[in-house]
Amino acid sequence: MMDKASRAALIRHLILIVVGVVLIYPVVFMVFASFKDTNEIFTSTKLLPKLWHGENYTNGWKSGATGVVTFTNFFLNTFKLVIPVVAFTVVSCTLTAYGFARFDFPGKKILFPVLISTLMLPNTVIIIPRFMLFKNLGWLDSYLPFLVPALFAVYPFFIFMIIQFLRNVPSTLDESAKIDGCSSFQILIHILVPLLKPALFSAGLFQFLWTWNDFYNQFIFINSPKKFTLSLGLRLSIDASTEAVKWNEVMAMSVCSIIPLFILFFCAQKYFVDGIATSGIKG
Repeated sequence: MMDKASRAALIRHLILIVVGVVLIYPVVFMVFASFKDTNEIFTSTKLLPKLWHGENYTNGWKSGATGVVTFTNFFLNTFKLVIPVVAFTVVSCTLTAYGFARFDFPGKKILFPVLISTLMLPNTVIIIPRFMLFKNLGWLDSYLPFLVPALFAVYPFFIFMIIQFLRNVPSTLDESAKIDGCSSFQILIHILVPLLKPALFSAGLFQFLWTWNDFYNQFIFINSPKKFTLSLGLRLSIDASTEAVKWNEVMAMSVCSIIPLFILFFCAQKYFVDGIATSGIKG
């Protein structure tokens, strides 16, 4: 007979297994559906395909949206957008968090609550003012509506996360470095940034995932198919179809679009977990 602790552990593991299956099943279904015939996706309840259609990947990749652009363009555009946004976000949010965590300046006690309060604003509330602003600046149909805000630390979630991490780093390290003649910038670069690696990796990973999967904002600000990212390209491949939608090819391209995310997550999983765990500890 199992004791009370063993039964509780068994129940927890069973619940986790059930939740894990529920979460992973759509991905598994998408992978197998990408090898099926379109009719089989909707008529068969079997997970495995009757015949494996590997050509769905080559046909889907070549067809792209309208034949003018392919998924090669969509992938390249996505990397052109995501990589600078991630880099700008990590740098700008680190500098901003360092300022709030280590310096006293006029208005700090007002600015920080105002900054954090913007987390409560849903994107739909600010999308119209942002659209009008970017339209007046002539930034529509470009990547500037994503790059410039990232350069100016408009992501309070990451600022707050890095501040929480900095609060766990003793200020005596800063004082010792100042005695040795280090400037504030040198302290940040040579002392704090190496200690901040888990938090910075977490912020970069989150921003990569959010920007890669973002459809709403990219749909609003980017209009030219030649500038479309993967999320817009997948949608366009459905809308541009003159015949019945080839869902098997759409599924195949969807699988291709999530492969970089899986690779990134598993490669950076250690830093991601460490960053989330450490930044949540109060110093």
